[in-house]
Amino acid sequence: MEEMEEELKCPVCGSFYREPIILPCSHNLCQACARNILVQTPESESPQSHRAAGSGVSDYDYLDLDKMSLYSEADSGYGSYGGFASAPTTPCQKSPNGVRVFPPAMPPPATHLSPALAPVPRNSCITCPQCHRSLILDDRGLRGFPKNRVLEGVIDRYQQSKAAALKCQLCEKAPKEATVMCEQCDVFYCDPCRLRCHPPRGPLAKHRLVPPAQGRVSRRLSPRKVSTCTDHELENHSMYCVQCKMPVCYQCLEEGKHSSHEVKALGAMWKLHKSQLSQALNGLSDRAKEAKEFLVQLRNMVQQIQENSVEFEACLVAQCDALIDALNRRKAQLLARVNKEHEHKLKVVRDQISHCTVKLRQTTGLMEYCLEVIKENDPSGFLQISDALIRRVHLTEDQWGKGTLTPRMTTDFDLSLDNSPLLQSIHQLDFVQVKVPATPILQLEECCTHNNSATLSWKQPPLSTVPADGYILELDDGNGGQFREVYVGKETMCTVDGLHFNSTYNARVKAFNKTGVSPYSKTLVLQTSEVAWFAFDPGSAHSDIILSNDNLTVTCSSYDDRVVLGKTGFSKGIHYWELTVDRYDNHPDPAFGVARMDVMKDVMLGKDDKAWAITEGGITKGATIGVLLDLNRKNLTFFINDEQQGPIAFDNVEGLFFPAVSLNRNVQVTLHTGLPVPDFYSSRASIA
Repeated sequence: MEEMEEELKCPVCGSFYREPIILPCSHNLCQACARNILVQTPESESPQSHRAAGSGVSDYDYLDLDKMSLYSEADSGYGSYGGFASAPTTPCQKSPNGVRVFPPAMPPPATHLSPALAPVPRNSCITCPQCHRSLILDDRGLRGFPKNRVLEGVIDRYQQSKAAALKCQLCEKAPKEATVMCEQCDVFYCDPCRLRCHPPRGPLAKHRLVPPAQGRVSRRLSPRKVSTCTDHELENHSMYCVQCKMPVCYQCLEEGKHSSHEVKALGAMWKLHKSQLSQALNGLSDRAKEAKEFLVQLRNMVQQIQENSVEFEACLVAQCDALIDALNRRKAQLLARVNKEHEHKLKVVRDQISHCTVKLRQTTGLMEYCLEVIKENDPSGFLQISDALIRRVHLTEDQWGKGTLTPRMTTDFDLSLDNSPLLQSIHQLDFVQVKVPATPILQLEECCTHNNSATLSWKQPPLSTVPADGYILELDDGNGGQFREVYVGKETMCTVDGLHFNSTYNARVKAFNKTGVSPYSKTLVLQTSEVAWFAFDPGSAHSDIILSNDNLTVTCSSYDDRVVLGKTGFSKGIHYWELTVDRYDNHPDPAFGVARMDVMKDVMLGKDDKAWAITEGGITKGATIGVLLDLNRKNLTFFINDEQQGPIAFDNVEGLFFPAVSLNRNVQVTLHTGLPVPDFYSSRASIA
């Protein structure tokens, strides 16, 4: 019921409709709100001024002006409908388009006229606030619009159902909720007050007690007002005008504009329209049911998105934590290498310090010893040791000069961390497609077969967000065998040629990307044609061949024999076609039969091992040559004017063959295809 509340509110005041009237556009307005939004048109635009000017516009034309918009919402002279609390405006205030805006009409204190009975300014116009269609009022004013009694009743029932609980009328303090109402006493009672003040005995036993809601309705609701005619206010509606689509009274039929219109009984039309509304509601109910199911689906999607988001965030955090852990492990390994280099440098320097310290001590001792020797005054004793000392000093000096005073290790660390690839990888760290594409959908309306060709079309599901790099189309062998790939690519449509006639094929498609392959689509069953429809192939014909009649009639511009093939090849099944000789001059010896694609095109058919043909046997102008290729039995049979030429012309015929003809300029033949196999051959084949 709550969803219906917006239907029960006036678009002008925003409150529940009060005495609603029905505008010609079928929208509703409160009667007071309708008067509140009246505007006055200039005298030059009124119906009276038009009639005075001889414009020929009748009153009826102005009554039907609801069919067109006289003033749009932008230029109507009022910007919004603020209800009865809107600011007053000056009656003579005039907008740029010449429309006067009237303020909310306040009746004089001494008169007590309803809004419908209050006088309406001349040349008044009302614009529907919902569809913006305008209508100029006639002399009846707002009384010319019918009252919506049905809407009033719906609002009353809705308000009653939404009203607060009724209280007991006899409780002295803090009235309790009423439980019953006495229709005779017209009083609401709670249970204690009913037992105390309205005992079920004596005269009170005959009183009728009803539930409070029912009592409230019977107490407060006045009898439903009967709709009366807008043209004849004292007459009730008794008939329905089919042309005007409105209820009318009997005076309208006798005197008014409905006298010549088709009318029907009010009750019958009431039942008919109720039935039509019920049927329309059934369709709308189905849509509403689908909408509810769709909303459930969307809410489930919201929950699923939230769950997937939490799961994905957890996965992302775990992946980033794994990267951080790997970086920390690598950091520890690099620090270990730095520490190892550090220890190595210190060891080398310390060893050199120790070595130099020992050497320096030895050198210093030698120097001090030599100085003491120099102090001696004994020449003979000095000379005995001086040579050895001189050699030792030179040897020691030489030892200091061989790089001993050069550091063996630098203070710099010859290590440089190359982190640019890692930083680049971190900057390039992003989400990649890790899902396979969705299953493609075969578009049945675009899939078809023609002769022994099949065209298939497919698409990705509408809500699929995973792109596909390509598609794989598979068909079986037409005999229930294994599937095989017939197309791999990015296109979503493919035509497969060279299928067997009168065969049933199963087709399916799947999508793929770098991550993997999607599941197969649903299998589509395709039936090729039972018989072949084809023409001659100008692409493979000799240059001297002349084709006409949509490539069904052939002749030649040369006196030499030239070969032309049919456009369709056969490798399975039984096929029959005919050729009629349209022109046959000077015994040209044409040949009719089958050939392989690489047959010689500039010699008579059958001169090489690529063709099988008939060249003589009663072929004349007007003759009909029939060619029957039975690839199930691997034989070839010829007919001339429906008579078989021998039992079997060729056997062990196996492979792919094309219908073929060789002829020169003295012959013209026409091809006839799509023919069934002759009955006598079909019956003989079934017996065999």
